[in-house]
Amino acid sequence: LKFFDIPLDAMEKVVGLNLFAGAIIPSQVVGRAMADSGRSAAIINISSMNAFRPLTRIVGYSAAKAGVNNFTQWLAVHLAREYGGKIRVNAIAPGFFLTEQNRFLLTEKDGGLTERGKTVIAHTPMGRFGEPADLAGTVVWLASDASAFLTGTVIPVDGGFSAFSGV
Repeated sequence: LKFFDIPLDAMEKVVGLNLFAGAIIPSQVVGRAMADSGRSAAIINISSMNAFRPLTRIVGYSAAKAGVNNFTQWLAVHLAREYGGKIRVNAIAPGFFLTEQNRFLLTEKDGGLTERGKTVIAHTPMGRFGEPADLAGTVVWLASDASAFLTGTVIPVDGGFSAFSGV
């Protein structure tokens, strides 16, 4: 399918799911509850390394996640000014995690890597896909007072993918 032939409704669905349903609407709902509580709180959005380095074949997803990054920064500034820094807003940007959603792109039926999977691993200095536990420490840190002076950031959790130039 050529870019010029991608149906608008398909793009709208991906952007709607990943930007509106995945970040903006939850931030409105939980943000209001946080603001009403008067206590310190943290919103943590889920971005993607695709926001920084768009990948082939997923234009809507990459655009939506870039939107999540921008929205995270915008909301961080807005809430810091509105609520005196009590509500922090940050995001994590996972790299390549092997999930049911992307397994067919990265692995063969026999468990070996596809060409795309090999390319990903070759550009990930840690030499592996991420695992859910790899996200936990960053999320706990962002939710805790240990990151009390941090807002408007997007933290890569990517095994070095974003730092590697390929050389």
